[in-house]
Amino acid sequence: MKILVAGGAGFIGSHLCEKLLMEGHEVICVDNLITGSEKNVNHFKKDKKFILLKHDVTLPLAQNMHADAVFHLASPASPNHHSLLSYHNLPMETMLVNTIGTLELLKFVMQNEAKFLFASSSEVYGDPLEHPQKETYFGNVSAVGPRSVYDEAKRFGETITFHFFRKYKIDIRIARIFNTYGPKMLKDDMRMIITFILEALQGRPITVFGDGQQTRSLCYVDDMIDGLNRLMFLPNTRGEIINLGSTNEHTVLEYAEMIKKITKSKSLIVFSEKLPQDDPKKRKPDITQAQKILDWQPHIKLEEGLGKMIDYCKKNIL
Repeated sequence: MKILVAGGAGFIGSHLCEKLLMEGHEVICVDNLITGSEKNVNHFKKDKKFILLKHDVTLPLAQNMHADAVFHLASPASPNHHSLLSYHNLPMETMLVNTIGTLELLKFVMQNEAKFLFASSSEVYGDPLEHPQKETYFGNVSAVGPRSVYDEAKRFGETITFHFFRKYKIDIRIARIFNTYGPKMLKDDMRMIITFILEALQGRPITVFGDGQQTRSLCYVDDMIDGLNRLMFLPNTRGEIINLGSTNEHTVLEYAEMIKKITKSKSLIVFSEKLPQDDPKKRKPDITQAQKILDWQPHIKLEEGLGKMIDYCKKNIL
């Protein structure tokens, strides 16, 4: 198959490109490289089945381009206010790629009679009042808060996708991706896990926001790629909305302590005075639908995944 991956030079997208190439597919990686990195896909360029197209998906794709399936993973995703690559610092780009970008890709999909997967986010649930979060939960989201440029854009991206499903019978599905980690995460994203690891390895204080009792469930990227693949290509996934993530829930403080232990760091764990506005207090998916429809659940244990991530940081970032 010929498969287009929008956002293919990003963290999850580049892992997806690698998996698809290994399976023998032709891959068109479309990325404007605002938050993606060409370094993530440089080693694929020797493969004749791989093409890197530097393009903004809010603009139409070439009329003569063809694909059998489209993964839409293009979007800034880091919630860290201090990161220049975060959606807080790229608000218009974030809103447009998840709305206008989704619309343009759906037009392309309709023209090609292709399959489509929209990579949504657990952020559509906001700061949830339901725990764990099921796909039927409508969320607790601020339409005007600082996170809304991402949260509401993802929610509207889902709306556009389902409009095309209902009106034009497009072969779509939506993945609600929960916290994912692994190699190729950008240092400049300043996400919790990579920040904790680098602080621990460098002997700097490991900074925890608030009291550290807010929870997260982390899924290793290889498991996430397997879930996305299954959701796109297994039969009976048309029109489905599926949570993908780990149900192994820990507090942020516990993650800091785990990383300190695994790295044998002497770093002190320190606490920031307050949480960022609208920061979710709990985050854990109900993956019953993924287990039932995709026969999927994460298999890589947290300590194993963290060990791989730490080795990656030692070799590629420090």
